[in-house]
Amino acid sequence: MSALPALQTPSVNGVFTSDAFASHLAAVGHLPAWWLDLKRAAWDRFGALPLPGRTDELWRFSTVAGIKLNRCTLAETPDAGFPIPPAVFPCAATLAFLNNRALAGEALSPELGKQGVIFCPIEEAVVHHAELFQSHFMAQAVNLGSEKFAALNAALTRGGAFLYVPRGVEIETPFVVHHVAAGDGAAVFPHTLAILEDTAKATLVENFLSTDPAGAGFAAGVNDLFAGPGAQLTYVGVQNWSRDTLAFQLNSTVVQRDARVLSLNVHLGGRQARHESHSRLQGPGAFSEMLALTVAQGEQEFDQRTLQSHQAPNTGSNLLYKNALLDRARTIFSGLIIVDPEAQKTDAYQSNRNLLLSDEAESNALPGLEIQANDVRCTHGATSGHVDAEQMFYLESRGIAPSAARELLVFGFFEEVLAKLENEALRSVLRESIKANLKT
Repeated sequence: MSALPALQTPSVNGVFTSDAFASHLAAVGHLPAWWLDLKRAAWDRFGALPLPGRTDELWRFSTVAGIKLNRCTLAETPDAGFPIPPAVFPCAATLAFLNNRALAGEALSPELGKQGVIFCPIEEAVVHHAELFQSHFMAQAVNLGSEKFAALNAALTRGGAFLYVPRGVEIETPFVVHHVAAGDGAAVFPHTLAILEDTAKATLVENFLSTDPAGAGFAAGVNDLFAGPGAQLTYVGVQNWSRDTLAFQLNSTVVQRDARVLSLNVHLGGRQARHESHSRLQGPGAFSEMLALTVAQGEQEFDQRTLQSHQAPNTGSNLLYKNALLDRARTIFSGLIIVDPEAQKTDAYQSNRNLLLSDEAESNALPGLEIQANDVRCTHGATSGHVDAEQMFYLESRGIAPSAARELLVFGFFEEVLAKLENEALRSVLRESIKANLKT
């Protein structure tokens, strides 16, 4: 067991104390020694790293004063009677986690199992698929500001999913993972590792939700997405934590030669939610599409940090983040495209667009480029604007209530992103989730 370093007082790390970590280790003591050693090393990193500070450039515009780790609990007692969210579209298989512990889901079909597909909780993967798991678990550095919370996830994660799709296997129906936080102040640490081998194809959908929409909570989640040569991965994450949750979600994507990854993150819940996404294009022909939709209302703050790393020639990336802001909500977007010297013929695009539905809403945007090659095409930009008064007048003059008119304009604004999903049933589910959130 590791003690907290002297420079970090227990109060800084709140409920995440040495005793709490010792209890966690005792609960997972039956797992392989290498996994426990990894957790100990991660705990040491968490203790040594400071909380974000007001002068940290990677936290510019963020409300760092709101990052407190003493408003949550590490209780991990699942409610056996909790109903797993029902499937609303055809699924290949489902997994569900309640307060970091696995519940029974919809099992993988025997046909997919015979093809070598693996879809299981992380605690099964570290036992039965250790070599494969170790080679990809958090293999890429977290470097957008939330290293401390990445270390906390590695130290305490139990509720996570592992997806492996072998070479040449194509699966049209999505795999679905539900991460649920139950109880006031519940702290959860979702982690997903998805590996697609050469020319494989799959879709993965994750839902993050709380049983009490108004309760306090804490979430520190991490995703590792790996697309081998020629693979096609579609990832959709829907974050709908409670309105009093402090949330961090850190996504890392590796795209190899001729592979394509489309990731869409929908941000709805949380009091203060930070999302970091780093896409690494590591082989010629690699392409990454990074999409996000956000509905920010009340006093919510959504902090979005992105990095598009072009590390090989003839790669492409397209980032489109759209935010709709109501009331006194705030959004921060900070995105960077980096083109390495050898990454000639890069084609990269980055756009952040903000629709302000209130005079008191606030959007902040910091798009950027760092180009070290001389034969590239890179563009970036950000826009913020209010609802067109003439459009509102046109809709209201035809008997449409102001709230319904606003909803129509928001969906018109979002449709460009939703249309990029091939799965119509999935698009419909996302529209309903956004619609329900707009009415809360």
